[in-house]
Amino acid sequence: MSVGLTPSDERAVGDPPVGRSDALKWPPRLWVALFIFSGVILLDGLDISMIAVAIPEIQAEFGISAVTAQWLVSAYILAFGGFLLLGGRCADLFGRRRVLVAGLGVFAVVSLFGTVTNDPLLLIVSRFIKGMTAGFTGPAAMSLLTTTFPEGPHRNKAFGIFNLFEASGYSSGLIVGGLLAGLDWRYIFVLPAPIAVLLMIAALRFLPPDPPRTGRLRPDIAGAVTLVAGMLLFVFTVAATADAGWSSLRTIGGLALSALLLLAFVLIERRVAEPLIRLGIFRNKSLVAANVSAALLYGGAMGFQFLMALYLQNLHGWKPLHMALVLLPAGLMVVILGPKLGALMNRFGVNRVLMVGLVAFVPCYLMMLRIGPTPDLWTVLLPASLLWGIGFALSISALMVTGTNGVADEEQGLAAGLLNSALQVGGACGLAVVTAAITPGTELAMLYPGVVVILALAVLTLLAQLINRRG
Repeated sequence: MSVGLTPSDERAVGDPPVGRSDALKWPPRLWVALFIFSGVILLDGLDISMIAVAIPEIQAEFGISAVTAQWLVSAYILAFGGFLLLGGRCADLFGRRRVLVAGLGVFAVVSLFGTVTNDPLLLIVSRFIKGMTAGFTGPAAMSLLTTTFPEGPHRNKAFGIFNLFEASGYSSGLIVGGLLAGLDWRYIFVLPAPIAVLLMIAALRFLPPDPPRTGRLRPDIAGAVTLVAGMLLFVFTVAATADAGWSSLRTIGGLALSALLLLAFVLIERRVAEPLIRLGIFRNKSLVAANVSAALLYGGAMGFQFLMALYLQNLHGWKPLHMALVLLPAGLMVVILGPKLGALMNRFGVNRVLMVGLVAFVPCYLMMLRIGPTPDLWTVLLPASLLWGIGFALSISALMVTGTNGVADEEQGLAAGLLNSALQVGGACGLAVVTAAITPGTELAMLYPGVVVILALAVLTLLAQLINRRG
């Protein structure tokens, strides 16, 4: 059963006939559904950004290195990205509401585990499991959205609100995480649990049941295992180069084995009856470009936030809340631009909005090359934060639209999984490369190679879209 938007549905709930002036007005039930979908993605953004602000506090309590500490972020986003494709496929096969509700329940339980463990390894494992469950809830919510709102102005408007929630969760998580970490970093593991429970109850109450499935359902487990193992090994190998070096046997062997695992995944997908990824979907050039750009963009964004934490908290001893306030302009840009994104994309076109957003990251990261022994709020940090917020707000929504347009309803879960997987795996890989580029220690000079990496990622993101437009 679909909750999609149709004129007859609108009249059924007592709304006036749709005319030119109110063509984008929705009945209350669609707003409720959209808020549930958006709440799920807000929870994911909140959980990622809260832990990022608290990393220095956790690092100090457990006495772990920066390389180990970054896995508190990478474990979540890598598991998130690694399981998104399986999650999207399961949503298509088993029912989107079923997958959403089950994932939220597990997410709530695992969230509370982080409040009691005193072992950093177990804490990282709990983050991995949370990311895995988010890998099922994220594409379920996104594919519910794309099958509810038809392609065009309605979907553009819905995605603008959806990504406003995502970016708001990400940016507000910096503030909330800073406040909670200032009290006790364990509180950041408590907060997501009740939010997940409320969303689960709302989904059961307000979303229509999934239609019954006929025939035998066979998820591609072999494909999922080889894909996740290959990506995990790749990111772990890149992150470990900070200690082992790029030319070591450990690094070369790890990269070679990860390549073999990913090759095995492709071979499995070509032969299995119900593949995790139907390889023919990559004939959609817009989808491919959106995925490449999403990976590069999020890799730079996660690296930027990690470098800011090292610079302000480790190097200068700032409190988590102080760092969060530096990034407040980014959050404000998301709040200001988010409600207008649908109208902006309808008026100027999705590609123009996307390019403006991607361009904003370049001067943002260039400013970071000017960081010095004393933090410069007014000409470096706050302007960089402002540009970062503009770029993030405009780019993510536009990428989600371009990456799902032209995809059949039965593969919207797959398209959603691909896009979110590209974001999260790109974030994990970008963070790993930044971590490998910086020299362990607290010296200012160690940060500049990391800034060069995120600047290169921003330029490559632009090039990917320019090549797509000319092709």
